[in-house]
Parts: sequence; C-alpha cells; structure tokens
Amino acid sequence: MSDQIQLVEMGPRDGLQNEKTPVSVEARIAFVEALVAAGLNTVEVGAFVSPKAIPQMASSDQVLRGVSHVKGAEFHVLVPNEKGYDAARAAGAQVVSVFAAASEGFSRANINCSVAESIERFKPVLARAKADGVRVRGYISCVLGCPFDGEIKPKAVADLAVTLWDLGCYEISLGDTIGVGTPLKAKQLLRAVGSELPVGNLAMHFHDTYGQALANLYAGMEEGIRVIDAAAGGLGGCPYAPGATGNVATEDVVYMLEGMGVKTGIDMDRLLATTNEVAGLLGRPPVSRVASALNAKRRRLAKS
Repeated sequence: MSDQIQLVEMGPRDGLQNEKTPVSVEARIAFVEALVAAGLNTVEVGAFVSPKAIPQMASSDQVLRGVSHVKGAEFHVLVPNEKGYDAARAAGAQVVSVFAAASEGFSRANINCSVAESIERFKPVLARAKADGVRVRGYISCVLGCPFDGEIKPKAVADLAVTLWDLGCYEISLGDTIGVGTPLKAKQLLRAVGSELPVGNLAMHFHDTYGQALANLYAGMEEGIRVIDAAAGGLGGCPYAPGATGNVATEDVVYMLEGMGVKTGIDMDRLLATTNEVAGLLGRPPVSRVASALNAKRRRLAKS
C-alpha cells in the first residue's frame, strides 16, 4: 500500500461538464493552474465535443492553449471522433482520451450509437494518434452498473478493455459512472479485467453517489491498481446518467492516502483553496467531506 499512487485530476472536464453554472475560459485556465500548483501534475482540462451537447466544454481549445505555458504537467482532453481529434491536435494536445460504455443502454443515451459503433468511430482516432505520437487513454463507463441496463457483468467490461488495449490505449480507466459499486463488486470487476490486462495499466474512476467511492478505491488498491481519477471538491456527474453525483473528491482521496502513509505530493492547503475558489464560482459549497471538515475547522479557529 506504500507504493506510489498516481492521481488524475478530473475537475476541469468531468467535474465541470454537468454544472449548470457556466465557468469562463479564464476561470477554467486559473483552475488548472491552481491544481498543478497544488501538486496535481496530470489534469484533464477539457473535451472536444459539440458545444450544443455539452455547452460547459465549449472553448476547450482556448483552455488547452491557455495552460500550455505550465511546465511539468500533463494535460489530457477528451475526443469523441476524428473531428474532435483534429481540433485537439490543432490546440496542441499530446494526450487524448476516448470513451466507450460497458452497456448498450448508456452508449445509446450518451452518444446515440451502439458500443460496437462507438468503437468504429474512434478506431481512426487511435490510428492517427499512433502515427502522430499522441498517447491515448481509454475510458469505459458504467463498469459497475448502468442507469438503463442495470447490473453489468465483469466479463463484458474485460472484453471491452481488451479491445481498447489492442487498439492502442496505454491505460484503461474503469468508470463507475453512477456510483453504485461496493467493494466486493469492485474487486470482482478489477480481478476480471486484471486477468486480461496488466494491472499497472488500469485506473479507477469511481463516482460517489452512494458514498462507496473511497471504500471501492481501497479495494482496488488491494488488487494492485495504482492510478486514481478524482475531481477537486467532488465535482461532476454525467448529463446522461440520471441521479449520478460527482466524482470522488480529490481532497478525500489525498486525506485517505496520506493517512495510510502513501505520499501524494499534494499540498492540501493549496488544494483546499482551489476547491473553495471553484465552489464559489459555482455558487455552492464543495461536497467533499474533507473540504467541509477543514473549512469548518478553520472557521472555528478564526473565532477562537
């Protein structure tokens, strides 16, 4: 458990994409800069998707260009197809992410096509990325349950993960999009996928709808997974997953890891300040338990 854990910060993309309050390009750039300053060196900064479908991700090209001066960090962007890839590359993207769902119902609701059709859409993206020397990360949604199809069998996830791996993805991020997983089910899933692919190339992307994300992450760490996706303040949700709440909060993950003796290199004070800043822009307090506790502690100390 003392092994190094890599955190992939989702706040600027997966975190903001479902927020009703729009956040300006300038504020999104400042958000990314602050996250890197806090020690989060891998950040997904935007998505090259239709602004009609996901208006919060409009002008992701400006955000990516705006953070290009930041050194020592790796910035990811989501691309759904070749058009998105073209725009991402024009903005300087060096790492892109593609996504597929483990369930047919979610694939239809999210991108209006079957799982097989979604793979055909991004096959040329992966081929071009390989030729361009661009790294590609693969996401799989609804690995522990789907709002439309219900329970998802681990084998279906493992088969899809193998497909993404064979197409050239360097890492597969397994997403509990609606946050219904529990530790034993998470272990069973990760064992199924880990029996087909190297565990060192798997990541956990768990939402916290039912308050199980930290327990599921711990279970995954016991299985050898060492990459965790998280979002500052517990931001997030999915426009196509009814009832799903945000990602596991970065502060909560950092607190757990540091308490276990796993050094993250994250400056909690800076992370908390960043979380409070973006929460202020959205007009509500962070849902992160750690941020809430630390903010309350600071208020008590200020009064004493």
